Amino acid sequence: MTETIPPELPEEDLHPSIARNAAVLSLASIFSRVLGMVREIIIPHFYGATGLVSAYALAEFVAKILYDLLVGGMLSAALVPVLSDYRRPEKRVEFARVISVIFSAIAILAALVVLIVEFFAPQIVFLIGGDLSPEYQVVAIRLMRITAPVIWVFSASGGLAAILFARERFTLVALGDALYNMGVIIIVPLFHKQLGIEALAFGMLLGGTIQLAFRLPDMRGSGLRFTIDFRHPALKRVWALYLPILAAILVNIVQGGVDRRLASGTGDSSLAYMRTATTLYQLPHGLVAVAISMAALPSLSRWAAAKDWSAYKHTLAAGLRAVLVLVIPATVFLWVLAEPTVRLLAEHGEFTPADTHWTYLTLRYYLVGLIFASVDWPLNFAYYARGDSKTPAIVGILAVGVYLVFALTLLPYLSFLGLALADGMKQMAHALMMIFLLHRWGGRLGRGVGRTALAAAGASAVMGVALYFSAEAIMAQMGVAGLAPRLTTLAVPGVIGGAIYYLILRWLRVPEVDLLHKMMGRALRLGR
Repeated sequence: MTETIPPELPEEDLHPSIARNAAVLSLASIFSRVLGMVREIIIPHFYGATGLVSAYALAEFVAKILYDLLVGGMLSAALVPVLSDYRRPEKRVEFARVISVIFSAIAILAALVVLIVEFFAPQIVFLIGGDLSPEYQVVAIRLMRITAPVIWVFSASGGLAAILFARERFTLVALGDALYNMGVIIIVPLFHKQLGIEALAFGMLLGGTIQLAFRLPDMRGSGLRFTIDFRHPALKRVWALYLPILAAILVNIVQGGVDRRLASGTGDSSLAYMRTATTLYQLPHGLVAVAISMAALPSLSRWAAAKDWSAYKHTLAAGLRAVLVLVIPATVFLWVLAEPTVRLLAEHGEFTPADTHWTYLTLRYYLVGLIFASVDWPLNFAYYARGDSKTPAIVGILAVGVYLVFALTLLPYLSFLGLALADGMKQMAHALMMIFLLHRWGGRLGRGVGRTALAAAGASAVMGVALYFSAEAIMAQMGVAGLAPRLTTLAVPGVIGGAIYYLILRWLRVPEVDLLHKMMGRALRLGR
């Protein structure tokens, strides 16, 4: 397949709602990440980077990975493409029954998984956290049993999200994701003395409930009912698409378990450092790559079903360019200002300067893979839209192999920092394999992707120099103690660096600057 994209075809002529939906998701993601930062400020403030936080990280990991296994992994790979197909005019009469059958199956399966976790919590903790101190293993078991019901809440919420994405209703889904963080923000300050570390577990439950509640109003008129029909053709299609992804997720669960087992053997605080660093690493990833990819998926699925490959490839290229323009400077910003960022957000209360040191080093090692991980999202979704879930699954399994090789090689030399670097190498390997295979399928990724990447990288390099010297000058004058100096050390270089980056892109006439203007304009109108 070597057809080219018509050069006269502008992005928004393809589907006017994509930029709007991306703006909705990005605006909500900003809100979510702000609340997420508040959440991450609260946790180290009240609990530090202790073994208690590592025990909570184990329980949180199990709940989230099982949600990914049940729903999260199939949401973009199977649920949204299948449900989007039933939204086509010739099939729309079947939509209500299809969503009822799929949602009911998810609810039943998730309930069974909750019971399994409640019963086997000690064995699960021993398997993935057996190198933690015995006292923290006991805490992890207790926290896992408290948080187990959230697996059902997450799964039900994810099922509703798939239905709403297929109906192209993004707003309440996005708000629910944002307000999930409110659970910990509400519960921990009020009840940390009475509940101790368990306040985090109850906050997670409350957050999941808030998320689910925000998705219910948009379900009015959808015809959703509890309906058991395990032989429905739609379930078979979902299962066929999901089976390869399931294999990849199972391999990723093994990787996650190995990662946490190895990290727990390097010290009781290692998982806490890695958890805080991961939260910062995921900020630009969720804000940019996830929002753009999810907004484009329903349209990509319909165009793939109609075999309109010109529209399909053009939209994919536009998404990749938008991701690169935003993620490359964000990566440079976090790399250069890693220490001031961690110091501002985490170094207070029980979180010490030594904790800041190890957390910002961990963040830098994770950042090796950020650009690749962000590009990977639209690439994966491009395959899902075509009904090809096998290729991303196989590549995912191979990438886990890359992680294991690097993790086991680097661990003796870099301790838990080697695990963060191994994750970055995994993301790099996955993205490069996906690019290679997509190029073999349909030729180049799309018009202007390479040029945009080079322009963004060059502008970001200049921006990085400005960030470094301006931050050093401010710290030399104001020091690093107190809220005002810490805010200034990030805000002033951020404004200077952002202005330099923007002006260079304008000078280079990078077209994505105009596209981002339109997305920002829509986001501002939506925010009023």
